[in-house]
Amino acid sequence: MATYDVLTIGNAIVDIISRCDDDFLVDNAITKGAMNLIDADRAELLYSRMGPAVEASGGSAGNTAAGVASFGGRAAYFGKVAKDQLGEIFEHDIHAQGVYFETAPLQGGAPTARSMIFVTPDSERSMNTYLGACVEFGPEDVEERVVAEAKVTYFEGYLWDPPRAKEAILDCARIAHANGREMSMTLSDSFCVGRYRDEFLDLMRSGTVDIVFANRDEALSLYETQDFDLALTKIAADCKLAAVTMSEEGAMIVRGDERIHVPATTINQLVDTTGAGDLFAAGFLHGYTQGRSLEDCGRFGCLAAGIVIQQIGPRPMTSLAEAAKKAGLV
Repeated sequence: MATYDVLTIGNAIVDIISRCDDDFLVDNAITKGAMNLIDADRAELLYSRMGPAVEASGGSAGNTAAGVASFGGRAAYFGKVAKDQLGEIFEHDIHAQGVYFETAPLQGGAPTARSMIFVTPDSERSMNTYLGACVEFGPEDVEERVVAEAKVTYFEGYLWDPPRAKEAILDCARIAHANGREMSMTLSDSFCVGRYRDEFLDLMRSGTVDIVFANRDEALSLYETQDFDLALTKIAADCKLAAVTMSEEGAMIVRGDERIHVPATTINQLVDTTGAGDLFAAGFLHGYTQGRSLEDCGRFGCLAAGIVIQQIGPRPMTSLAEAAKKAGLV
């Protein structure tokens, strides 16, 4: 019997979200639409130049855990914060969502990670992330019981940036598969794929990872092609199951020779794309761990993504379980 539906592992980050124009990105040498890793000095500089901002607990996998819980699923999370004010905010928020989170905070050393997210008028987000305490996440933070009792363990590709996290993920894969569970990952962003393409492909082809999440750009980057159909064919061959999102065109789910297109959810207003992929993964994995069809899994994912992009912040402010009922998914 599984205690948890989904365990997610990622960089525990507090997001600081502000609106800006494209000139601001150019003037401050920020790569639009990417997650830019920065040091402490750069973080202070950008913070000083930000306009009015909203603080919200984030981190890709943390957002996914919160989404699973909002659907009524049983979620757990591993991630490292420091024992400081932002760390307390992160802990409070994820516990308030109903997610199991007991990773010991870092005592002394680097502060809790923060990501300054600049949202341009087209609703695209450009992230500037100081990893701080995240880089201290390692094998000692793996709770073997939780991994063994989670149907699916999901981690973010961003974890390949802090080196000790790789060891922890491989430990989790060993534990999960030894207990008949599955491993899943998100490719995170196309720049992350560019940094770790060979390692990501090895994780998939070796069977370390069973389920892969990507968006169109990440899938194209993974296979260094501009042919999306070819990328879908290759990703289907390299892993057991993949879900590839395509913004307003919905998502493609591929398993072997199966290809299922799921249309995007109709929205009233695009506000902020932060967290869209994270919440798609949350919905998909919720459906998957409840034994739903792949089409339904995709519908759960598109519903969650469609809701989160109509608000500021990466975690749903309304009940996804109630939204699923209204959509006829429950």
